[in-house]
Amino acid sequence: MEIIEMAREIGKAIQKDERFARYQVAEAISENDAELQDEIGKFNMMKMSIQQEAQKEERDDDKIAELNKDLRVLYDSIVANPKMVEYNEAKQALSELLGHINTIIEHSANGEDPSAVDLSGCGGSCSSCSGCH
Repeated sequence: MEIIEMAREIGKAIQKDERFARYQVAEAISENDAELQDEIGKFNMMKMSIQQEAQKEERDDDKIAELNKDLRVLYDSIVANPKMVEYNEAKQALSELLGHINTIIEHSANGEDPSAVDLSGCGGSCSSCSGCH
């Protein structure tokens, strides 16, 4: 089997994994929640308002502080929403799976035995890693 075909098989296996299914369901639920999407829209508009106010030559620092306070309150409301909590947890679980797969591939490409790659303690994200082994 060619290596590209093997990658396609991995892709199919990922799509059969329960973490993928969980993410798909959580994404659909959060995207179809009108109230949640409205809050996200308001959050994005508020961020733009803060940026616009900050770029003014005669900016109003009190207004920016008030907008930032309101933004934090809205952000806290969004991330506390049970549908958003589930979405974030499902997304993290899928990201960890993909990170583990990527770690195995990267280590294998560096000559390591794929079956011996240690994934314990490796989140798969090299950006926050101080180095392997």
